[in-house]
Amino acid sequence: MIRVTDTLSGKKETFTPGGDTVKMYVCGVTPYDESHIGHAMSYIIFDVIRRYLRYRGHQVKYVQNVTDIDDKIIERAARLGTTTSALAEKFTRSYQEDMAALNVEPPDFNPRATGEVAKIREIIEGLVAKGYAYPAGGSVYFRVRNSPDYGKLSHRTLDSMMAGARIEPGEEKEHPMDFVLWKAARPGEPSWDSPWGQGRPGWHIECSAMALKYLGESIDIHGGGQDLIFPHHENEIAQSESFTGVKPFARYWLHNGLLQVGDSKMSKSTGNLISIKEILARHSADTLRLFVLSSTYRSPLTFSEEGLEAAGRGAERLIQTAGRSGGNGKSLDVLAYRKQFLEAMDDDFNSARALSSLFDMARAINQAADSKQDIDDALKTFKELAQNVLGLTLKATEKQIGDASPFIALGNSLIAEIRETNSGLADELQKSYPADGDGGQYINWLICARAKLRAAKQFQTADEIRKKLLELGVTLEDTPQGTVWKYRK
Repeated sequence: MIRVTDTLSGKKETFTPGGDTVKMYVCGVTPYDESHIGHAMSYIIFDVIRRYLRYRGHQVKYVQNVTDIDDKIIERAARLGTTTSALAEKFTRSYQEDMAALNVEPPDFNPRATGEVAKIREIIEGLVAKGYAYPAGGSVYFRVRNSPDYGKLSHRTLDSMMAGARIEPGEEKEHPMDFVLWKAARPGEPSWDSPWGQGRPGWHIECSAMALKYLGESIDIHGGGQDLIFPHHENEIAQSESFTGVKPFARYWLHNGLLQVGDSKMSKSTGNLISIKEILARHSADTLRLFVLSSTYRSPLTFSEEGLEAAGRGAERLIQTAGRSGGNGKSLDVLAYRKQFLEAMDDDFNSARALSSLFDMARAINQAADSKQDIDDALKTFKELAQNVLGLTLKATEKQIGDASPFIALGNSLIAEIRETNSGLADELQKSYPADGDGGQYINWLICARAKLRAAKQFQTADEIRKKLLELGVTLEDTPQGTVWKYRK
């Protein structure tokens, strides 16, 4: 039984989808610049939610839009001397590359606002016909006063929203809180035909149009950052439910916390953006995923290099566990750890607690491998949760492992050296020596050999392994969870 915190009710609710397929919509990017790690945070979170629902046996139909026309795109394109379509296409492709690098699965449908104008016009015409919207000066506005429960998502009344509200120059709204559905064209801007004249869609209406077109009149999960609760998602509810007459537009509203840099939210307006590409040039995708998932999704997350470094060390421990091999002894049972993992994820997708269980499982696997237990089934469960649910790759990058040949040579010379004084240990190490693999596998074997040497009180040879690995750029750190390594060349 999965329980989720619904922003609309303000409570933790039992998740019950409306049909056989979970219909999930998450607001996408406005592609006028490189995507930043605030985007990475949100889309990693909803990628994991989608993966977990699927892992628990649900079919999931996932839609994420692209807002490929808006004021920011128009302004940036004009400044750069390019077209809005070329600019939006460039940064949409860049965003998709970033998501692939982060192992975020692509949505089932990724519609763009400019491709859905016909559906948008249909909804606006329906709202005008029902009296929920009105044309004015070539634009069309939504009448918030005709939506009696307007404000229910953000838990605000219309009167409380009025503080600071005003009608901007050029707007012909009946009420300061009315919002635009269709914007009258300005000279030189992209525009489309409509019953109200040339213009383009407003921001809020595009998401309603795409959700209704690809998922139907009532969806199961609508997601996005907490900064979208008002006005964007509030307006989506009002216009969608007014158009269809169906409630609820979304059964559950899930909102992730925001990324902080210092004392302020990461945003283009504050100039404190850090692009995804910049982070991935220094850290692995698994590092960034662990950094994000180490907090509950609704909590704010403070960016720091120290936090990323810690996440990187955690990623290395998990990667090394995934590369372990065991003996033919008693099979290790990790079902208790799996149960803890699932209980955490069932409780509002608590990835922080789930990760804690995963690290506990990793420690048990490492200890079992060191004592020659059979860890095959345990590793299968470990990888299933880490990869299929949390989206970790469990792969060391080339930057981390380097060329395997020096580690192979070190391993061969080590076995020859040990054979001179302890042929039994040499035979044991020879049996577990990787027949083939990347540098990371040979490093893991050398770490295992070092542990066995220390257990056999051959401390000098064990220390030599550390020194020679350091010469090859590999630093070892002994932790309560086992020895972890980092490649620095």
